[in-house]
Amino acid sequence: MNNFTEYLKKYTENKSVCILGFGREGKSTYRLLDKYCSPESVAISDLNPVDRTADGLSENIGIITGENYQDCLDDFDIVFKSPGIVLKKSPSGLECEITSETQVFFTVFREQIIGITGTKGKSTVSSLIYHILKESGKDTYLVGNIGVPVFDIAEDVKEDTVVVCELSCHQLEYMTVSPEKAVFLNLYEEHLDHYGTIEKYYNAKKNIYLHQKEYDCLLINSDIVPENSSQYIYTISAENPTADIYVHDGIIAGNDEEYKIPADKIKLLGIHNHYNIAVAYFMTSFYVEQEEFEKALCTFNPLSHRLEYVDTVDEVRYYDDSISTACATAVEALKSVPNAKTILIGGMDRGIDYTTLVDFLNTSDVNIICMETSGKRIFDMIRNTEFNNSERVYFVPHLEEAVELAHEITPKGTSCVLSPAAASYGIFRNFEERGDVFKKLVKQLIINREL
Repeated sequence: MNNFTEYLKKYTENKSVCILGFGREGKSTYRLLDKYCSPESVAISDLNPVDRTADGLSENIGIITGENYQDCLDDFDIVFKSPGIVLKKSPSGLECEITSETQVFFTVFREQIIGITGTKGKSTVSSLIYHILKESGKDTYLVGNIGVPVFDIAEDVKEDTVVVCELSCHQLEYMTVSPEKAVFLNLYEEHLDHYGTIEKYYNAKKNIYLHQKEYDCLLINSDIVPENSSQYIYTISAENPTADIYVHDGIIAGNDEEYKIPADKIKLLGIHNHYNIAVAYFMTSFYVEQEEFEKALCTFNPLSHRLEYVDTVDEVRYYDDSISTACATAVEALKSVPNAKTILIGGMDRGIDYTTLVDFLNTSDVNIICMETSGKRIFDMIRNTEFNNSERVYFVPHLEEAVELAHEITPKGTSCVLSPAAASYGIFRNFEERGDVFKKLVKQLIINREL
């Protein structure tokens, strides 16, 4: 039994506990609470039905479901909230203590955690840092928003374990403890359907460093540097040469040294990934030598749906960048994909300002295929402005029609990229499903050609 299990037992001792949300993280929470707490003191509350038998729940576990599932919160001492749950009342308006797996895990292990957040790039950076540490022989885990709940590995963390934790705004929103080593990659308009303003979204993200202690380490984009902080702050930029870490033309400069990225030996596509590599280079320098870093970097395979090459059909290369939910990611996709001539954009409309994307598209010569609600808004923006050759701009309802049209209009010898600059919710379960559907549609083009 490690320090975590002892802490969890004491934390919940003689307390009534509610697990709010019974998805992947809620089930992870239940497994440990069922193991170390009295079943009679634990209940589950979820909007959707919970199958006691299928989920192997104890007969003593209380279950609350339905539209009023949050009305019971003040009946408990502690509520473990899952990240996907939006509270109907703020924690200050509740008598119970609102916590989470992440909060409890960080309370015990914060000195062993590298936490990574940002609007874009956090999965790639987290995975790259983990890969480099793992390949260099370190005892390490990759958890958090990447898909592995922190409670899944809590019992296995040793004194020398390094935990790499990807953190979303929803995981950080109510956090009161920050990791010893924190990374804040960037900030763009996102999740405005939930937060309303970018300021409120930013405030949620800030919790990755707001509760750091003196002498902790924060690596942060030079555009969003905090004021009056006591931790060690290192700025990083691909545009500001005065930053502590500056990456430009494939060179990482900082700490009185330079490192040339072996661009011809790595699989990460695009100049924007040089920034991600620079972040990983800095954060792993606490644990590994430069030779170990480069060896591992060259064996890193990019994650799916991030500028992922799919196939070539009729001499057109197709790329899946379904992870793209912001203007900046779509712009980077067009800059990074070799000879991009067609882009597929659009999805759920969350009120993002698409002006920067439209302005960039106006300076390009790519075919623009818009789809879904946000795509219709972009299409209308283009049609209502002075646009360079608006005849290259199309609107279709859905992804299937977009792929068919791309096959018709993309010139041979060029590339087509799906980079939606929009969320997938309400259309697909997530961006992974959207990317998988895109891949299937591209494969179907091959099948249709062979018929």
